[in-house]
Amino acid sequence: MHVPLSRGARNSFSSPVFYSLSSPRHILPASYSPTTPRCRCGCRNSTTCSCSCCAHPTSPRRFTSARSLSSSFPCSKSTPLPSRHLLLPAEKASIHSRPFSSTQSRKLFHTTAKMAQEYKLKDISSLADIKEMDKVESEVEGIEDGKVLVVNYEGQFHAMSPKCTHYGAPLKLGVVAPEGRITCPWHGACFNISTGDVEDAPAPKALHKFEVFEKDGAVYIKGEESTIKSGQRDPVARCSASAPEKLVIVGGGSGTFGVVEAIRELKYKGDITIISREPNLPIDRTKLSKALISDPSKIEWRPREWYESVSVETVTDEVTSVDFNKRTVATKSGKTYPYTKLVLATGGVPRTLPVEGFNDLGNIFLLRFVTDVQSILKAVGEKNKKIVVVGSSFIGMEVGNALAKDNDVTIVGQEKAPMERVLGEEVGRIIQGNLEKAGVKFKLQAGVAKATPSSSDSSKVGAVHLNDGTVLGADLVILGVGVRPATDFLKNNQAITLENDGSIRTDEHFAVPGLDNHVFAIGDIATYPYHGPGTDPKGTLTRIEHWNVAQNAGRGVARAIVHSLANSASSLQSLKPKAFIPIFWSAVGAQLRYCGNTPNGWDSLVLKGEPENAKFAAYYCKGDTVVAVATMGMDPIMVKCAELMRRKNMPSKSQIESGVDVLKVGLPEGVKI
Repeated sequence: MHVPLSRGARNSFSSPVFYSLSSPRHILPASYSPTTPRCRCGCRNSTTCSCSCCAHPTSPRRFTSARSLSSSFPCSKSTPLPSRHLLLPAEKASIHSRPFSSTQSRKLFHTTAKMAQEYKLKDISSLADIKEMDKVESEVEGIEDGKVLVVNYEGQFHAMSPKCTHYGAPLKLGVVAPEGRITCPWHGACFNISTGDVEDAPAPKALHKFEVFEKDGAVYIKGEESTIKSGQRDPVARCSASAPEKLVIVGGGSGTFGVVEAIRELKYKGDITIISREPNLPIDRTKLSKALISDPSKIEWRPREWYESVSVETVTDEVTSVDFNKRTVATKSGKTYPYTKLVLATGGVPRTLPVEGFNDLGNIFLLRFVTDVQSILKAVGEKNKKIVVVGSSFIGMEVGNALAKDNDVTIVGQEKAPMERVLGEEVGRIIQGNLEKAGVKFKLQAGVAKATPSSSDSSKVGAVHLNDGTVLGADLVILGVGVRPATDFLKNNQAITLENDGSIRTDEHFAVPGLDNHVFAIGDIATYPYHGPGTDPKGTLTRIEHWNVAQNAGRGVARAIVHSLANSASSLQSLKPKAFIPIFWSAVGAQLRYCGNTPNGWDSLVLKGEPENAKFAAYYCKGDTVVAVATMGMDPIMVKCAELMRRKNMPSKSQIESGVDVLKVGLPEGVKI
């Protein structure tokens, strides 16, 4: 692999970088013509293929920058340069070895430079005005709605796409960390400043990077108009499986998506098979309860063509058993799938209510899959329905909020305040007030006695009876009373022991102990050692039902699998786990953000801001240690606290009480958890 890098590019990737991935024969020949016949491998772009099977091996691969590298491979047999932060040490060393000669570099530069143009930035007159670790967003002259973000990191200036690829949050409000990360101010998605690559979920795509420079008393970037306007790039190239390894992933959720994307970034060349009972591909499941989106194509992270392009087989089936000795997975349809590595990512099963009427009557719904949303919306029909939501935690509150505008919604909960178990009564009351303003009614500290049929249709629910004698009329009922790990297919398996709650215990790499690092478990089914603030020195075993945690765990598993293959050993002791702090969010009349976790509980709460106006930062403490933070209307406090927790530099309870502003607390260099 030959990679010519300019002096500045070696440090920051902020200048155009051009690559050839095999030998100097790929330099553009003087006789090259764009009418060259297309490659025998079936490449879509006949003018840029140089795979080993190509009929015209002198055809070049062309890139406008390092950032567009991994999205620019047209060939199904090509391999992308992996994300810098995911590289193993040996791979990092190989990138900077055996550079091109200056003549070769000039030829390739001449070919690619024609693809980019120079654009002046409207809002930055001098790069010197941007302080170290600071960032400025600027409009791009000549491009309608074109913007970039310029960051000063270690004296190098980096221009990149300005919005998070998750939900479009402005990164100018994000947090820059010392190891070269920028974190989205809303949901914790994180990007590498030097490359634009994804560091942490929930970002589904990477950022574009552009050369930035000063000229004639102004600041310019170099790039293509379409690239500047697109704002995001696919970090994974087209590829085909060419190695004997077989990775099977059971489940089709957030964790699965994290594994697939990261492992192909890391150049894993084995077969990948996803087996999921859901007919749709991995989706943004958070949109089901928050927005009741019923069309899976609107919330799928990638279309089916993408999975095909990176050689991932998707199977709609249900896994019924696993033979850990023979390393095979059996499905309901009678098929068997062999594996060399197995990732269990089956998620959770919504709980039902074991009381009269709830297992017999129609129009009583759970909420987990797209089909559940479709059924709920069909029952709602022309709106103006009486809807009872049982459960006052996150799912219940979100779906109640989503339906309140056009319906009569009552939320029934056992707690004194909604979400009290996680957020406490004081914060729960604030959120309750938000939903009451939207028209939601509450019956709290209430138990459900039974459900009775409708007088007009005895097959459907007509009322919910509470233990205190209250009768709530209902056209439909939605249950949000928690989930349990979806591990029924492993209950009688002699090779694995489930925890009391049905989950699977793992190590820091999410590997299942006793199975020689061939089996991993992530997401709702995994109990793993959490190392955040307030935990035990060796980590506190914790099961976290956060969509974001599952995806980050999936990325970590991909890293572990590739490491084990590269080192020809089953041990993962030489690989340091990639630390992350759990983050989740909720739509409850306003956007709630939360970081941290409380496996050992919390005993006090420090509330800052204007809670009477639903604008606050809540610090959950165990003794003098802040173990979790929830915010509403005070971005980017939550993501800054997550970065501080990751470095074990989070201010103490007493410091917060004395007025310390977390946004002004510096971030030390090292990650400590």
